[in-house]
Amino acid sequence: MSNENEEIILTPEGLEELKAELEELKTVKRKELAERLKVAISYGDLKENSEYHSAKDEQSFMETRILMLEKMLTKARVVKSIDASVVNVGSYVKLNDQEFKEIVEYRIVSPAEADVQNNKISYESPLGKELIGKAVGDVVSVSAPMGVIQYEVLEIRAK
Repeated sequence: MSNENEEIILTPEGLEELKAELEELKTVKRKELAERLKVAISYGDLKENSEYHSAKDEQSFMETRILMLEKMLTKARVVKSIDASVVNVGSYVKLNDQEFKEIVEYRIVSPAEADVQNNKISYESPLGKELIGKAVGDVVSVSAPMGVIQYEVLEIRAK
């Protein structure tokens, strides 16, 4: 998210996940943290109270995350329909790693939704940038620590 005023493109699922995280932080997590702080304060001297300082640090992190999520949601644009003829945000893409002859599948998502463990890659990632706008049969090259990797686009799906 390079530009401060840049819109954030989200899938419908990504929008719901961010809203759910924000709601969880503002309700459940804030209450839990307030309780932790109350207990920590009851231990006395705050200067050397590691539980208190830990809870305050967590509170600071949580409030920063809440502000970040709120800002992201105000700039969000949700991808409604996906044209399966080319790769776009929200597309599921099946690729052939040409060096290892391995078939991989990714979903192209916003940086806020990216989760490599679940094969969700950001449209801002090196591979994501190369794939946007490509069609079945196109070959993309991506620089990686081990060298250039070439992928052939085998399939593009909306779901």
